[in-house]
Amino acid sequence: MLENKLKIYADVECNKALSTLTTLRVGGEARYVIYPKNILCLYQIIEELKKENISFKMLGKGSNLLCSDDFYDGAIICMDRYMNDSYFDEDGYVLVEAGCSIIQLSHQAMHHGLSGLEFASGIPGTVGGALYMNAGAYKCSISEVVSSVLILQNGDFNWVDVRNLEYAYRTSIFQKHPDWIILAAKLKLQKACSEEILALMNARKERRLKTQPLDKPSAGSMFRNLENYQAWELIEKIGYRGKSIGGAQISTKHCNFLINAGGASAQDIDALVKQIQKEVFQQFNVQLQTEVEKFNWKN
Repeated sequence: MLENKLKIYADVECNKALSTLTTLRVGGEARYVIYPKNILCLYQIIEELKKENISFKMLGKGSNLLCSDDFYDGAIICMDRYMNDSYFDEDGYVLVEAGCSIIQLSHQAMHHGLSGLEFASGIPGTVGGALYMNAGAYKCSISEVVSSVLILQNGDFNWVDVRNLEYAYRTSIFQKHPDWIILAAKLKLQKACSEEILALMNARKERRLKTQPLDKPSAGSMFRNLENYQAWELIEKIGYRGKSIGGAQISTKHCNFLINAGGASAQDIDALVKQIQKEVFQQFNVQLQTEVEKFNWKN
């Protein structure tokens, strides 16, 4: 039985609701949710899934994902339970596993007197997720501190230099190759004063508390900013602040945050996203693109 084989290498949960694994708190059940114990176990788990022709999806903290309400007849692989170690050397380099919390890593860097991850101190995701989407904030992004990334590609372990990762605003080569699995990264940070780093992080935390609806489930910014437009400004201009469909609502605090105001379905959120896109296009001839990735949707 596949479940018993997988349990050799990981913690395994069956028929688990993805709403418990995503920050939007929506999503149907998955056949398996798997927590590999290390890189070798992950390798073997993927081999076993391939033998059984079972699809799988890598998941971090679920902070940038809109899962459908449908059952997912496959496996969700979560690396944040075990594969989350980090190692700092004296030259400012950090080796970090993909399952490490980017918030936790930013605080560890601060304690080591290393600057470069202050922007990430409020991003509720993993290093792997940040590398996948080139996560960023405050006009900074993870690609600016990446030296190389360790991936599992066609059964081989490869270190890929940052120059070959095609990083741009919220994009990377990984989005073109979903079969490439991010395992770890080598980052290069800069020496700085821990007290000054902490002061900046605290100031930004205070700003987020004032300007973002952190008390409600959300996926952070729903739409990508454009070169000449801030997404929130366009949503404000179409008069959609506070607009809701079912349990999904545009935050009254920040128009680029779609929140689960209570009992929202994935369908509610998707319908609100599409309505925003339609209205913005009609009024401004601008096509808003989501930052959030859709998963397990039929269309």
